Amino acid sequence: MSSANGTTNVHGKEAAPYEEQLFKDDISDEAVTGKTYRTDYFDKIGRSILVMRPGCQNTKNANGQVKYLVYCMENAILNLPHGQDQMVWLIDFAGFNLGNLSIQVTKMTADVLQGHYPERLGVAILFNAPKFFEPFWKMASPLLEKKTRNKVKFVYSDRPDTMKIMEDLFNMDELECAFGGKNPATFNINDYAARMREDDKKMPSFWSPENSALASEPYQMSSQKALGSVSGAKTEDAGSGKMDDMETAPEKSEESGTESGEEVQTRTESSTVEQKNLPGEDNAPADKSGL
Repeated sequence: MSSANGTTNVHGKEAAPYEEQLFKDDISDEAVTGKTYRTDYFDKIGRSILVMRPGCQNTKNANGQVKYLVYCMENAILNLPHGQDQMVWLIDFAGFNLGNLSIQVTKMTADVLQGHYPERLGVAILFNAPKFFEPFWKMASPLLEKKTRNKVKFVYSDRPDTMKIMEDLFNMDELECAFGGKNPATFNINDYAARMREDDKKMPSFWSPENSALASEPYQMSSQKALGSVSGAKTEDAGSGKMDDMETAPEKSEESGTESGEEVQTRTESSTVEQKNLPGEDNAPADKSGL
């Protein structure tokens, strides 16, 4: 992922320049309308929630759109409570029209989600999808693996049987009114930007080897791989200052039979995804939904 200062990666300490530029550089425009953002509450089992409003689409740059989605997913992962490793997508179709449809972005999103964030998606709620979306879904759904397709739920505010899904998943006092909840809060870019900047400060320590939570194989290097596939980016080796391809950097470290302690620490910092407790979330229940 590139910033105004060069190529960076949101998973390591080298990511800081990119994170600091979030609301200043090439993806700042992607955030302003609230088309994708993380809520400040979780679902009933502690999963982070990303709200998506494709009707608020304000750019034509597919690369920028997917880069911003990757940032939001990384932020959702950063804020997961201990013991939880999935997120929920809440997709609101208010204001959605045919001009918002993009098979290119849909394909890129599917590739990134399935190729670099396996099992991170717990459930995706398509809320009040219009009739004209149905043929698009029939065309786009084969891009998703069956397991991922089964996580997609269509919910309609005028159908109580589907609204039961919302009641089962969310605390309705916290859920926004737009989704049938009781929370009158709406998106505010200034509040959101301030919250994201605070989260960005956590990034370097969050991905450091000092954290002792799980770092399972499917989630290692997730943003490095994802961003590499989206933009062909390269990342700077934190120990040597050299620029290496993201996919080949780990191999170089493995080839060295006499790594120093500093090199081992550097490689660990740039390749391990770990979870961090949130205040008050130590006893978050495990995901038993099967979604």
